[in-house]
Amino acid sequence: MLHTLLLGGRALARGARGLLLALALPLAGTAQTAPLQTAPADAAGPLLTPDQFLGYALGSQFTPQADVLRYAAHVVAHAPGRMRVVPYGKTYEKRTLEVIEVGSAENFGQLDAVKRNDRRLAGLESGAASRTMPAVCWMSYNVHGNEAVSSEAVLQVLYDLANPQDAQMQGWLKNTVVVIDPCVNPDGHDRYANWYNRVRNQNPNAGPDSWEHHEPWPGGRYNHYYFDLNRDWAWQTQQESRQRIVLYNQWLPQVHADFHEMGPNNSYYFSPAAKPYHADITPFQRKFQGIIGDYNRATFDKNNWLYFTRETYDLFAPTYGDTWPSFNGAIGMTYEQGGGGPAGVRYARLDGDTLTLAQRIAHHHAASRATLQATAERHDDLLREFQAYFADAKTKPRGPYKTFVLASGNDPGQLKMLTQYLERQQISYGFAPKKLRTRGYNYASGKTEDVDIAPHDVLVSMYQPKSTLVKVLFEPRPQLEDSLTYDITSWALPYSFGVKAYALAQRLDASGPTPAPAVVKGSAAAPTDRPYAYLARWNNLQDVRFLSQLLQQKVKVRFAEKDFEAEGQKYAPGSLIITRTGNEALGPKFDQIVRAQADSAGTVVQAVKTGFSTTGRDLGSGTVHFVKQPTVAVVAGPGVDATAFGEVWHFFEQQLGYPITVLGTDYLSRVNMTKIDVLILPDGNYADIYPDKALESLKAWVRGGGKLIAMEGGMKFLANKKDFLLKAKPADSVALKKAEKTNPYLPLRRYGNADREGTEDQALGTIYRVQLDNTHPLAFGYGDTYSALVRTPLSYRFLGKGGWNVGVIKKDGYYSGYAGTKARKELVDTLVLGEQDLGRGQIVYLGDNPLFRAFWQSGKLLFGNAVFLVGQ
Repeated sequence: MLHTLLLGGRALARGARGLLLALALPLAGTAQTAPLQTAPADAAGPLLTPDQFLGYALGSQFTPQADVLRYAAHVVAHAPGRMRVVPYGKTYEKRTLEVIEVGSAENFGQLDAVKRNDRRLAGLESGAASRTMPAVCWMSYNVHGNEAVSSEAVLQVLYDLANPQDAQMQGWLKNTVVVIDPCVNPDGHDRYANWYNRVRNQNPNAGPDSWEHHEPWPGGRYNHYYFDLNRDWAWQTQQESRQRIVLYNQWLPQVHADFHEMGPNNSYYFSPAAKPYHADITPFQRKFQGIIGDYNRATFDKNNWLYFTRETYDLFAPTYGDTWPSFNGAIGMTYEQGGGGPAGVRYARLDGDTLTLAQRIAHHHAASRATLQATAERHDDLLREFQAYFADAKTKPRGPYKTFVLASGNDPGQLKMLTQYLERQQISYGFAPKKLRTRGYNYASGKTEDVDIAPHDVLVSMYQPKSTLVKVLFEPRPQLEDSLTYDITSWALPYSFGVKAYALAQRLDASGPTPAPAVVKGSAAAPTDRPYAYLARWNNLQDVRFLSQLLQQKVKVRFAEKDFEAEGQKYAPGSLIITRTGNEALGPKFDQIVRAQADSAGTVVQAVKTGFSTTGRDLGSGTVHFVKQPTVAVVAGPGVDATAFGEVWHFFEQQLGYPITVLGTDYLSRVNMTKIDVLILPDGNYADIYPDKALESLKAWVRGGGKLIAMEGGMKFLANKKDFLLKAKPADSVALKKAEKTNPYLPLRRYGNADREGTEDQALGTIYRVQLDNTHPLAFGYGDTYSALVRTPLSYRFLGKGGWNVGVIKKDGYYSGYAGTKARKELVDTLVLGEQDLGRGQIVYLGDNPLFRAFWQSGKLLFGNAVFLVGQ
């Protein structure tokens, strides 16, 4: 039977395209199929195509993730000695995460040896390494859940890998071991697939206005907590990412391919990538990007498929499924198919053609095969350069800095979080054995100056296999060759963790002994069985977690507004005071609870036997405030940025373990707000959520004692409105008119420069120094400054009488990252963090999002202050 493939609305005879015959891709409209198999792991019977197994033509609907895994099990059962399923974790919604590992009959028995060999080639495991073993190609599908073509295409890829009649594929497997992740984001995938299969017409409606092309909020792109998993490769804040990276680091593949979709009116993208390339993408990696692109180009040209290269998708920030693997020695690849959530099964494009799911599957399927072919046919080059990559990293590390220093005087909790992060990345570190004065880059000042190294300072050497990743994660100012990039442009770990650190041009001895744990746990701290009180400093996220757990166990807690000294130790404002008085009802459980929660959180606690302070205010002073256990709510739904909401949701549920009520925008007006103490407005557009009448009700709630935390867009919405002290700076129209009068040709712009000129008013993840008033509870636990990751130019006046300007950017606040010329002008003398009283309540303004992607660790205490301390 002659089948046809609709390419851009034109029918192309399948028999006229030899490559399509080789692809053996079942399309919509193929012959009758067998019913769904109920025992996919049973090897009885023949190997079934996806069509035969599923009971519908591949491309005619979206396949739930459970059935994707059922088919994977069926395929593996029919390829004994060549394929195996390896579960590696669970999602937040308890769906299975797994990979399928594939080798030829000759190589399958040595898969674990291949895995060890890659780590030996990288110098991460001792033993002799060989370059005669197969190269490893890892392919990740469906990291964005509503880019669901990936999990359809992978079914055909799995069939090809198992099909003994596919001589081409079986030949490639002689030189290649393949790791297939069929669905990186099962929760998002099923959110999209289940929605689409529920609302679609029986005969799919291609019209863009049809319901099936308008995915409801929040969409299926994100995981359970609405995090973008493709921005989490470097930070690994999400459960899915952490579990995946453990397995990835066991393999360390030579090639990693990441399959995506973009808007439905686009064609197909493959490498070479667009600028900017990060400076540490090596010449070979750049070259091999082009080589794999050539393999794809040959396939797409032969089929007259449209595509583009060297546009939009750059290789700069380390957050992605192409860049993070690249900084771990792989050739990282992104593939983008036109389609995505709006496309459904059929979509009428602007050019008049109809894009089908079957076409999208064909393109990803072809790109998968081309990637495997390139890996197999160039495996000698890949293994040689892979070994050289890590050898150079150990002996000839790149960049001007050879040692990064984390001062031992940093908060122990922050330092511990950072070293644990390094361990997850398989980055080694040591300790300074002695004092040393030298010169280095001081992250705090942004200058090269004299620095003092102390014994036990943490030293991260560039002379190690993962030195390229070290350089990328620590570099103070990444070199940006082009402003046209679509993600953050600065991310240095010392800023994100808020630690005192230096970058040195010299290699330091890191052979010092491992210091004793700095944290004195509560269970070992009591000088008496029944102390007068427990004291805990307020420095980091662990301390916020400690407080939140105590409150949930009905322990009464206070905090100090002023600094004091008790029994020889100094305590700064924000320090927690947990007295026996007021907690009598807990009886002996009081001590057990406090000590157990201190141990659990890793918080420093000190038991004291008196309420007298040797200096400062006593523990019973009026400057010591009771912490009420707040009932916290957050707004979610259309109008609210899904990821910004998810960051708040994840913070409370996964980082604090503190209850939060999610209030939907569709019923917000009917909520009895008297039961809510704290309401959080994440980034979003609130004009429709809070029209005039609703806004007046919100203000009445604040006046009655409520606390409103307005973040980013929520803060922008409140600016210039009645009763809110926040005022946006007016546009500098006077200066513009003056400039145009001086230069009448100023309005003449080149059309071709529009994209680049559009970055003039952008701040693309730029790090700025925020000056803090750390006598205000919003900044308790901080020094005089805070490093903010600014992603939107802030242009606010300082708050007037009745408000507190807790965090401001003054002149010379820039640290690193890209900010356009207009943005830099706006980011001078602007409010970033503030608070005002309104009646008996408070409004907290957070122009910077301290919870961004959950990786900006230094901001989490600030958010904890806003929730628990401000207004108490």
